[in-house]
Amino acid sequence: KMEAELAEVGAAYFLRNVITMRKTGPPILPKGGYGTGFNPDTPDILPSWLSEQELDYYVTKFNKTGFTGALNYYRNLQLNWELTSPWSNVAEVNVPVKFITGDVDLVYTSPGMKEYIHDGGFKKDVPGLVEVVVQKGIAHFNNQEAAQDISNHIYDFIQKF
Repeated sequence: KMEAELAEVGAAYFLRNVITMRKTGPPILPKGGYGTGFNPDTPDILPSWLSEQELDYYVTKFNKTGFTGALNYYRNLQLNWELTSPWSNVAEVNVPVKFITGDVDLVYTSPGMKEYIHDGGFKKDVPGLVEVVVQKGIAHFNNQEAAQDISNHIYDFIQKF
């Protein structure tokens, strides 16, 4: 049903809404509300970090495949957790890790995530966590929005190890 609703408004409309979204909190898409503009702040002109050509590329791909694969990732989260739970206490990430997110990323601003990341839960699950970087004014697609900053962080991190 969701695929049909997304097809009704079109990949271009949906992607423009999602990619440019600055709404914080969990990613909640209103049932049947896509045509009303679930992201009321969708800009008429794309931000400098996303060209019409890039958006068209994504639109072309989703027009070809639809959104089922992308939606199935989220539909399967519970099953993934259940399937990997036997390894939850043994699969620690012990290599050096630098975590980079944006302060308006909808995942980072979802309930409990900031506390998990900054108050020890993340470090407990990822013992190799060396640094957490929160980019100001950056949302979920930080590798596009702040490409040079991301590259600099990665380069500097690699130089240390």
